[in-house]
Amino acid sequence: MSQAQGPRPGQKATHFRATALRLLRMFRPHTVGIACAFAVLVLATVGTVWAPLLIARATDLVFAGWLSRGMDPGADRAQVLGQLRAEGEDERADMLARLDFTPGAGVDLGALGRALLLAAVVYIVAQVCLWAGGWLLNEAVQRTVQRLRERVEQKLHRLPLAVVDRSKKGDLLSRLNNDVDNLANVLSQSAQQLFTDVLILLGTLSIMFALSWRLALIALAVIPVTALLLGVIGPRSQRAFAAQWERTGALNAHVEESIAAQQLLRVHGARARMADEFERNNAEVYRASVTAQSLSGTMGPAMQFASNLVFVGIAIVGAVQVAGGAMTLGTVQAFLQYSRQFSQPLAGLGAMFAQLQSAAASAERVFEVLDEPDEEPAPERALTVARGRVEYRGVDFSYDPETPLIRGLDLVAEPGSTVAIVGRTGAGKTTLVNLLLRFYDVDAGAVLIDGTDIRTVSRTSLRIPIGMVLQDSWLFEGTIFDNIAYGREGASREEVLAAARSAYVDRFVSHLPDGYDTMLTETADNVSTGERQLITIARAFVSDPRVLVLDEATSSVDTRTEVLVQEAMGQLRSGRTSFVIAHRLSTIRNADVIVVMDAGSIVEQGSHEELMAAGGHYAALQAAQHAGESAEG
Repeated sequence: MSQAQGPRPGQKATHFRATALRLLRMFRPHTVGIACAFAVLVLATVGTVWAPLLIARATDLVFAGWLSRGMDPGADRAQVLGQLRAEGEDERADMLARLDFTPGAGVDLGALGRALLLAAVVYIVAQVCLWAGGWLLNEAVQRTVQRLRERVEQKLHRLPLAVVDRSKKGDLLSRLNNDVDNLANVLSQSAQQLFTDVLILLGTLSIMFALSWRLALIALAVIPVTALLLGVIGPRSQRAFAAQWERTGALNAHVEESIAAQQLLRVHGARARMADEFERNNAEVYRASVTAQSLSGTMGPAMQFASNLVFVGIAIVGAVQVAGGAMTLGTVQAFLQYSRQFSQPLAGLGAMFAQLQSAAASAERVFEVLDEPDEEPAPERALTVARGRVEYRGVDFSYDPETPLIRGLDLVAEPGSTVAIVGRTGAGKTTLVNLLLRFYDVDAGAVLIDGTDIRTVSRTSLRIPIGMVLQDSWLFEGTIFDNIAYGREGASREEVLAAARSAYVDRFVSHLPDGYDTMLTETADNVSTGERQLITIARAFVSDPRVLVLDEATSSVDTRTEVLVQEAMGQLRSGRTSFVIAHRLSTIRNADVIVVMDAGSIVEQGSHEELMAAGGHYAALQAAQHAGESAEG
């Protein structure tokens, strides 16, 4: 997001290790809970690894009973084995030598039942421990993600306005919502699996080597395949997921713009062009997603294929070992089960690795926002506005250092006066307001209120006594009353209704079925554009500001309503320092001072009569506007 064009999604999505370490550090507050989860999962792993040995014991009991059938019940083990070897049945004798059997007794059902019961208990305990460990881990994950969301939300309010302005709003929303959601989902699904898979791999590998190092080496043949796949597919998967989330952010930005500009698109017949652009963005998301998912989907089948080959190899070699008396049938059966337990976590880790690539891409996009420098800290000193004198003293400012905008600007607004600012588009009118509210800071010079440099006080105390009405009305989902009361915390109902009457809001609210309790939708499309503006004006009224900023505040109301609002504005401006930015010059005739700006400089200032008499820029603007109005008429 440090680029001039705003946030660039997924640019560092290949830094997997650094991102993973940063994510792990976020779990430090839950060290105890994670340690408990780890201990419980270790118990679950012990049960999971032990259970096949119990099944192997049961298999050997059945196999021993089958092999010893028809033998002389009165003979002992040594006599039976000796007789078999004397009869040339050495292989049968070798197999029986490794088994616990009683000649002629058949299958020991009591021992078999105990072995199976113990196996069932072990499996149940293992599953309970698995559930408990998963719950503890998920709790840590969700708490961590909750804190991450809080950090992102708090960071959003600390970002300099310049960062927000140069960012695509849809992409920023995608980072704060989609990427955080993706990170949360992957962590929730993968945390337990990662723990248990690693533990099962270690436990299973230890048991396999204890049972047969030869078969264990065959099982290990799947590891080089895994390493090769991770080495070849991993980096490509990282880049593919980074591209997927980048394209998703661009698509969200386009959709957000399309929704916000629906009326404009229909007026200008631009829906087809926007639809074409949507199709292009959607196609890019499709291609990026197909690439990412295809690469990630390669891991599972490839690992499964290698696992099947290993399984066949163990079965063949194990059968030879059993036939030669080197192993029991139960041991081979257990080994086959262990080979599955060994290869399945490897395959799971391979598939999980692809998910972690996606999470890493999302995490880095979120971290890019968190790593943006905060708005420059402001002093804790509070500003007390007594008179409301505003002074711009030798102000230099530019949004881009290579493109100067304001140079050496001097302007004084005396207490209680109304200063109108006019000029062509891009002249710097709104910039003066941005500097007054410290949305941006001056490059040189100073802005002072009652002689106090606004950079020496807190931003909160600076903005409280300043009321502002913008050309674009902003309303939130709630009642009309709540939207007006938003102007000042703790405002009484009487104060809110008085402000509404002053802004002539009551003229249309009285005709609504629910009056001031009428709910506004998210886009406030159940009231007209002019009515929305009146509500924002009433919000400024209720804030009772010492300094008032009106940026084309009446541009959206009809002519008759404008007259009423102008009268109300006159009452509101009484005793307050007011800045009025206006394109409709007829609305600022009575201003105490009219400032004409051009290319960031004040080229004229004075009363309406003085400027008209001078015949300069202001007179030219008046003539051009009058000609335009005549042509429209």
